[in-house]
Amino acid sequence: MAKEKGITRQEVEAVLTNPEQVVAGDLETRVAQSRVRHGLLRVPFVELEGARKVLTVYWTSKVAKYWQEEPDANSIRS
Repeated sequence: MAKEKGITRQEVEAVLTNPEQVVAGDLETRVAQSRVRHGLLRVPFVELEGARKVLTVYWTSKVAKYWQEEPDANSIRS
């Protein structure tokens, strides 16, 4: 794992099994992500035979760049 950033296996497993969000990544990938330590822990993965295969793991402070706000349920969409 990425020890230089202090990311633990337990953190990665927690994000992968119970992410705050799962967003589309590049090509056929998806990204499980959760806000941790004043940033965002991102775990890109692919689904293979019912299991998630982790491609990489990284932490970023650029939460606004990657976080996708849910549309407001009370707003009117056209």
